[in-house]
Amino acid sequence: MVQTISFPGLGWSFSIDRVAFSLFGIDFYWYGVLIGLGFLLAITYAMKRSKTFGLNADRLLDVVFLATIIGVTGARLYYVVFRWEDYSGDWTKIFDVRSGGLAIYGGIIFGFLSGWLLAKWKKVRFLPAADLASGGFLIAQAVGRWGNFVNVEAFGSNTSLPWGMTSPSIVSYLSSHQAELEALGFSIDPNMPVHPTFFYESLWCLLGFGLMQLLIKRRKFDGELFLFYIGWYGAGRMVIEGLRTDSLMLGNSGIRVSQLVAAVAVAAAVSIWLVLRAKQKKNPESFPLYVTTEESKALLETPKNESKGKKEEEQPDSGEKE
Repeated sequence: MVQTISFPGLGWSFSIDRVAFSLFGIDFYWYGVLIGLGFLLAITYAMKRSKTFGLNADRLLDVVFLATIIGVTGARLYYVVFRWEDYSGDWTKIFDVRSGGLAIYGGIIFGFLSGWLLAKWKKVRFLPAADLASGGFLIAQAVGRWGNFVNVEAFGSNTSLPWGMTSPSIVSYLSSHQAELEALGFSIDPNMPVHPTFFYESLWCLLGFGLMQLLIKRRKFDGELFLFYIGWYGAGRMVIEGLRTDSLMLGNSGIRVSQLVAAVAVAAAVSIWLVLRAKQKKNPESFPLYVTTEESKALLETPKNESKGKKEEEQPDSGEKE
């Protein structure tokens, strides 16, 4: 399970064991640990920032927890559908995600759709919740991408840049897929370093998260940060996906699925943002932020009032008995 990863231009070399630890004879892989850590940080962020968006943390936690489970399931299903030839012969492999195999766009689609339904069920306003969740997604993606580093996957084509990476498994993969990669337009030398595209995406998500924090107080309507997330991540993914050598393909069309989805997402997000911004500018009062509404203020004050009431009831009567 130990793999060597080298960055020749930087003079770095790492020997990494894909197994983080073993418990009761079961191996727990760094891939799963890092993805779990990313989601834990995302949930922590959502709980800490919930009041900024006018949301009750207790109700929100139920939505986030369930949507996370469904999102991870969706990420796996999305990957399996577009790599069905790898699983059709042995369905049991579908449930083994320790070695990778999660598609982020599947997680985004299933996560937000289930979040919308769960928000209705738990009486949580979806658009401010989507704004909040978008920041969490960027955190989870920034951390989770390092699971690809440990697995030595999600790398790109050859590069002469000083941070190019290589490993025996990269050489083996490029050698066995050289013909099909050249058919996609890549000129491949298996022994040359490749783009660490996992790192590019992690850095892009981290930068997006930082920008989002600056935009929180500048947003004009609920859902604006969600549109920013869809557009920002999509724009970066379109470029980065074009460098990758392990893209999910749309049949034999030569079209990269994630690149197509990203292009549609960016176009949709920008178009919707322009329309809503124009409407908001004409009539600002028709787009109140939920956090400024009386409903939100009452919701956030309810726990305090209830708690205060209980304390008053528990206090002993100090007056004299007649």
